Parts: sequence; C-alpha cells; structure tokens
Amino acid sequence: MDQTFRDAMIAGYALNEPAVVLGSSMHEGELFNDVRVQVGLSMLARHGLIAGATGTGKTKTLQLLAGQLSKAGVPVFISDIKGDVTGIAAPGDAANPKVVERATSLGWPFVPAGHPAEFVSLSGALGAQVRASIHSFGPLLLGKVLDLNETQTSILALVFKYCDDNDLPLLDLKDLATTLRFLSSDEGKPILEEYGGMSTASVGVLLRSIVVLEQAGADVFFGEPEFEVEDLLRTTPEGEGVVTVLELSDVVDQPSLFSTFMLWMLAQLYEQLPEVGDLPQPKLCFFFDEAHLLFDDASEALMDQIERTVRLIRSKGVGVYFVTQAPTDVPASVLAQLGNRVQHALRAFTPDDADALRKTARTFPMTEFYDVESSLTSLGIGEALVTVLSPRGIPTPLAATRLLPPDSLMAPLDDVQFRAQVAASPFQAKYG
Repeated sequence: MDQTFRDAMIAGYALNEPAVVLGSSMHEGELFNDVRVQVGLSMLARHGLIAGATGTGKTKTLQLLAGQLSKAGVPVFISDIKGDVTGIAAPGDAANPKVVERATSLGWPFVPAGHPAEFVSLSGALGAQVRASIHSFGPLLLGKVLDLNETQTSILALVFKYCDDNDLPLLDLKDLATTLRFLSSDEGKPILEEYGGMSTASVGVLLRSIVVLEQAGADVFFGEPEFEVEDLLRTTPEGEGVVTVLELSDVVDQPSLFSTFMLWMLAQLYEQLPEVGDLPQPKLCFFFDEAHLLFDDASEALMDQIERTVRLIRSKGVGVYFVTQAPTDVPASVLAQLGNRVQHALRAFTPDDADALRKTARTFPMTEFYDVESSLTSLGIGEALVTVLSPRGIPTPLAATRLLPPDSLMAPLDDVQFRAQVAASPFQAKYG
C-alpha cells in the first residue's frame, strides 16, 4: 500500500514548474518527505479555500502561502481581523521549539525571513487609510453596508442614476444624505418622478441608516483620496511581491462594512485590470479572511455580483482565496470555482456540526487512501487535507498533509516595530 500511495502522490504532485510547497503527505501515521505536496504558481489564479475550525492553523497556512508567493514575486493582499498576521514582516523564530520540531519532522531547512509588507486600515489608526468614494462603491455594495432590503437598495440605485445623469459627485455620506433630502423635497419631487419616484418613508429609512453608519464612525471610510487598487500590485526592486495587510481589529464590530470593502477592492481590480488569460504566475493573490461575513445576509443581486466577479477575475490574473471555518460557509456557486483546497480539522460537537462535516467530506475527490470524514476530525494542528489543480487543470489526489511552518514570525509584531513599519510606508504620504 505504501508504494501505491507514494506512486499516486508523485503522479499528482510532481511538477516541472515553480511552485508553492505546502508540506509532506501523510498516510497511516507515516510521513512521506520525498513526496512534497505543492501547487504550481501557474495554477494559483484558479482560486482557493482555506478552511477549518478555530485553532487548527488556518492563519499560519495563509502566512505560509503569502510568504512563498511574495518570494516568488507575486503581490499578496490579506485581511487581518485579529491582528495576528503582522508578523509576516519579520523573520520567524528559529529557536522556537515548535518550529524546530515541525521543520525537522518534515526534513525542511528552516530559513527565517520577513517579507515586504504594507499595512493599511479603514480607520487610519492601524495603517495608511483606505477610502472609497460613495459613487465607486455603488448601490449594491452600499445597500449591504446600510443593511437595506432589495426594495430600498433599488431606490438607492435611482439616486445613483440621478447623480450620474446630472454629473453630481457622490464622494461621501454627506453628499448622499444631501441628495436624498433634495430629491424628497418639494423642489426635488418632480425630478424624482421621472426616475420612478420614492416614498417619504423610504427616504426616511435611507437617511436613518446613514445616520447609524455615521454614528458608528464609518463616515471616515468614504471620501477622498480614494485607494488606488493598482497599489496592491507592487513588487520590490529585488523582485519580491509586496504583501498588503488590511488591519481590521479596530473595526471588527462592523463586519458588513469591512467585508464589503474588500469586495469593492476586488470589483475595482476586475474593472481596471486588462485581460491576460493564463499566466506563469498570478498578478495578485487576494486572501479573504472570515469569508462567511461576505455572504451573510447578502441579497440575490449581491450574490450574483460576487459569483460573477470571482468567476471572471481569474482572466485578469487574480487568485481569490476564501478563509473560513467550513466550506459550507461559501455558497455552492462560488465554492465550485475554488480549485485549490486546504482543509484543516473540523469539530463535530453538535448535529449541525456533524451535518457540515458530512457535506464537507462529499466535496472532496474520491480517494482509496483515506476515510475523509474520519480524517477531518483527527487532523492535528498544522495538518490539512489538500487537493489542488495540476498544471493540466485536473484535481490532484487528496493528500493528508503536514504543513510547513511559515518562514516569518508566527506572532504579531510588537507595537514599536508595527508603528515604525507603518510610519515608513510611502502610503502614509499618499493616503494619510
């Protein structure tokens, strides 16, 4: 059986092109360090999923991938909700006994390295400030942030159309509120009738939603200078990809806002980047942490936009990676587009957990080497079931994998280091 397993893994994972190495395959308690589980750089624009229960190692897997991508010259975007990805800018601790044990068990030479990183934030408190104009955000995304229903969102779309038709700027929430008040006034009502009209009650709902958002401090997220998404595509003079980290720990209580902001970034990338088809490596890999927040309470129109953006952005050279607890957090229409899968352990403490476990097991390729349901509950920290796309676009055999340790620091930067990194950023002068 060992030779049969080894042959299957070699056939699935041997590559003749640059690759990101994830770790070594495991079978029946044995590590196969001569069979590295890896994914070719050319396949990393085919999107992916990193999933698993809390504490199983998802963030470290993200850090491992981001570090290797950066070394290969691929820019990376990461959303950091807990503040524990800042260590990617500093070399890892070669004296850490867990790192030493993991690298030794995998026969892997551990070489600590930090990676070029830029820190940005929505508030401006934890990095250069990312802003968007209300106009470029659009009614669909803004409707999710304002927690509007579909009827209210359609009314918001009328307001946007009126502003477009009359070349009126919609830069921030004050512009939007002013426009709403005008259109609902005696002077504006005749104009509004041309666009289908809206009730005073509907305007009241929209204005109250704007006030709630302003009271939560979200008004600072909208306006100018607007973030230029081309800044996510930077490399250093030495050819390393810059890792842009969106720090979100200070706005964690506004999940619909920050998740929608990341979708805005993706939509801007899709609109602005040229078609490039298949490339030797991606132009950008975009990691969407706590991805379930994007899909929670999303309208049908917004879901259509998400699915369409993910499906089409691959041809722009952008790989999108959703990081979440279970594959069932991601709608089937989006999940079907995620070719590279790293599934950490799941826990089955409740009937709902058990149902999610069964559904997750059914999403993997058939395998003669593992009982997938059993494996999903018995994986250790830093271990995962992996299947990726081969250069021929075929899913590789499912491999239980012990993952490499990231070469960067597996802890947050201390505050002095972090503040120095932020202060030295060219983004500070550009965005403030």
